[in-house]
Amino acid sequence: MERAQKREVVTALHDVFAKTGVVVVAHYAGLSVADMTKLRSDMRDAGGQVKVAKNKLVKLALDGTDAKGISDLMTGPTCLAYSDDPVAAPKVLVKFAKAKDKFVILGGTMGTTVLDAKAVSSLADLPSLDELRGTLIGLLQRRRRRSPAP
Repeated sequence: MERAQKREVVTALHDVFAKTGVVVVAHYAGLSVADMTKLRSDMRDAGGQVKVAKNKLVKLALDGTDAKGISDLMTGPTCLAYSDDPVAAPKVLVKFAKAKDKFVILGGTMGTTVLDAKAVSSLADLPSLDELRGTLIGLLQRRRRRSPAP
């Protein structure tokens, strides 16, 4: 990879760390190409993305961002999964990790908060933003039907 390409990767990752709702780091050693393709597809469907980049470039991209606390997780074959919805990426990854033993969630970050694997799993148990919006709309419609007409 040439210097200009490396600079582009670092800049793109820096934007990801600065602007996304959640970033999760996982080890993917031993997974097949088909498994990684399935993970990327599932993540795209949920509104997120999966990236594999050299750890050194990721650490450079972390400098100057709120997510710099996850730089210690960047060892070995790691991938990054991120989404604007703080629940979407963890949901997909936890489901994938349950199906694939070789996929190990290491932790992540949500804003300035560094998450361990257990916290990422807890996020996955929460309803997504779309589910919360649907629940809220349902409650409002039900309340509206019950209230007497003026």
